[in-house]
Amino acid sequence: MYNVMSSKAEEFINHEEILETLKYAEENKHNEKLITEIIEKAKLRKGLSHREAMVLLDCDIEEKNQEIYALAKQIKLDFYGNRIVMFAPLYLSNYCVNGCEYCPYHLKNKHIARKKLTQEEIRKEVIALQDMGHKRLALEAGEDPVNNPLEYILESIKTIYSIKHKNGAIRRVNVNIAATTVENYRKLKEAGIGTYILFQETYNKEQYEKLHPTGPKSDYSYHTEAMDRAMDGGIDDVGIGVLFGLNLYRYDFAGLLMHAEHLEQAKGCGPHTISVPRLRRADDIDPDVFDNGITDEMFEKIVACIRVAVPYTGMIISTRESKETREKVLELGVSQISGGSRTSVGGYVEEEPEEENSAQFDVSDNRTLDEVVGWLIDMGYVPSFCTACYREGRTGDRFMSLLKSGQIQNCCHPNALMTLNEYLDDYASEKVKAAGKKMIEAELEKIPNPKVKETAKKYINSIDAGERDFRF
Repeated sequence: MYNVMSSKAEEFINHEEILETLKYAEENKHNEKLITEIIEKAKLRKGLSHREAMVLLDCDIEEKNQEIYALAKQIKLDFYGNRIVMFAPLYLSNYCVNGCEYCPYHLKNKHIARKKLTQEEIRKEVIALQDMGHKRLALEAGEDPVNNPLEYILESIKTIYSIKHKNGAIRRVNVNIAATTVENYRKLKEAGIGTYILFQETYNKEQYEKLHPTGPKSDYSYHTEAMDRAMDGGIDDVGIGVLFGLNLYRYDFAGLLMHAEHLEQAKGCGPHTISVPRLRRADDIDPDVFDNGITDEMFEKIVACIRVAVPYTGMIISTRESKETREKVLELGVSQISGGSRTSVGGYVEEEPEEENSAQFDVSDNRTLDEVVGWLIDMGYVPSFCTACYREGRTGDRFMSLLKSGQIQNCCHPNALMTLNEYLDDYASEKVKAAGKKMIEAELEKIPNPKVKETAKKYINSIDAGERDFRF
């Protein structure tokens, strides 16, 4: 039976409920009266159920689809403004004992270059990332209890936070590692991680087990229930996602929103972020083998429908997607993007030789961080390197309550401008610096609270004078 409050994966992600949801949406995709009612409910900015969102995704009335896109854009603007948070992945190790059929790290792949960074190599990678201007990292590692034990991850986090190079510092480390125990999640929390990220890949249990034939990740329930254990271990911010292209997108869209509903109702706080990666070519992985790929147009609609269904949740898109695709989904709901990314182990200090490929997937957007920052500014977005909420303890339900009340505007916007100003002074090319300074001057005037506005201006002058790390 479907039970959103249950701690059992097969009850809060219930197969029969998903099938009924898909049937309901199919039957109502032409129901203009119902679709209008759902859109009106979405305008209240309190979210939608998975069934309601599924009807919008299936809707094939063009006029209503345009209303959905317009609403997604407005909700994105209302909650996140024109800020786009910047981050970069850091791959620590590609040793892995799992048999995932869509990932080149799988155990049977004998020709991929296996690598694991030493703490000294991590130090060099982090300095290279700091020299680009990054302040926020997402740690990635394959699942291997011998080569990548939790102690290695914890030591790596400690190393990263300890490195101060010129004006560089990594202020938030998010972690994307395999499902683990409540005790281990407590250790990650104590190490000072930001968000714990884990993709479900697909919520269809039968398909999941086919795609994960061997290794600890093959346990569907243990993997699906990981976020419950993470929150039980004290981690406030968790990030979920599916790998679109592995399974039928409608099934996984419903499962993704059911997971978000479960966390909101059973744990008191929904996911901090939702990621929307699509399957990409990689060493010994041909995405054409999987016949569930989705078009760019459907991908954009998925982003829009997620945004209206879970208006408070951040959305992430990586360099898996091209510049053109990223540009379209930024206005529809995405609030975080990576820039200057390397998906190989040790790829930031120097580019990896082709014969030593250790990348998890091919990157579609190969621009430098400076080019991405300049591109965002040209489109009217404020690239944000802010980590203030995490460092001030505004996480989990505390962050969500600020976001829902609108008070976050008096924190996030000035913090974004101050961190952008740091980037411009320390790392930007002259062209990007000039455009960014002009943007900051104009954006300061948009801060609603006069006292906050004046304080932000004072802090920005202090940054220009050489001081760093101001935050509201």
